[in-house]
Amino acid sequence: MKIGIGLPNPVPNTEGHVLLDWAKRAEEAGFSGLVTIDRIAYPSYDSLTALSAAAGATERISLMTNILLAPIYPPVLLGKTAASIDQLSGGRFTLGLAAGGRPDDFEVAGRDFRRRGRDFDHALEVMHQVWRGDALAKGSSPASPTPTRDERVPILFGGNSDKTIERVLSWGAGWTGGGAPAAQSAPYATKVRNAWSAAGRDGEPRIASLAYFSLGEDAEEASRKYLLDYYGFLGDYAPMIANGALRSVSQVTDAVKAFEDAGFTELYFDPTVAKLDQIDRLADAVL
Repeated sequence: MKIGIGLPNPVPNTEGHVLLDWAKRAEEAGFSGLVTIDRIAYPSYDSLTALSAAAGATERISLMTNILLAPIYPPVLLGKTAASIDQLSGGRFTLGLAAGGRPDDFEVAGRDFRRRGRDFDHALEVMHQVWRGDALAKGSSPASPTPTRDERVPILFGGNSDKTIERVLSWGAGWTGGGAPAAQSAPYATKVRNAWSAAGRDGEPRIASLAYFSLGEDAEEASRKYLLDYYGFLGDYAPMIANGALRSVSQVTDAVKAFEDAGFTELYFDPTVAKLDQIDRLADAVL
């Protein structure tokens, strides 16, 4: 199982240079991938901008949005931006996409929350047209650079519905779960693998997940404060998330074993504190 780390792009008051330093140190430490978390109605760094900058600051580490709220973005521009990052990174970029579940993200972006599923499916069609170089208007030129792999950018889909599996089979390279423990995510991961095999897709799907972490007693207070704020819209459920973050070496290593035993192909530890020593502490525990 590959082990990656998140960028602290949603952690409030993180200075921009920290994201670049973080990307470089994560690569030096030996993490396989670098991922972002995405929201619109929150003072986070834009995922696509952050990963574009990270692409220029690194050479080997993979890059992924985990996840991006696809229906919020104009599909031609999303396809063009994704193909651009794919080329700029030398083929290291994966799109993690989902429909989204927070109405305020859609409201502030001027998008219809009730149409997000239909808009998502339309966006997937359009993005793949963009990547193939199809003319999208009479007499127009292709809208984006050609992606480095088979005229498409790899996509992992988030979500837990039957529709998510349909999207994985039609368009995806696999599935990415949220921040649930391995035991909770494993049954759906099995459904994805079984559907993949039944559909005759080649190879095995990528199966990813994330886990929030902080290491060290000096980081615990800031970690809880961030998660309580980020998930404050969930009311009484927010403390459960804040308390559920992995905050010891044993919890981190147990999570690695649990996800690996459940057949996940990649696990990303998302930081809840934007201090560079968190990279080193995590690397010492899991690499």
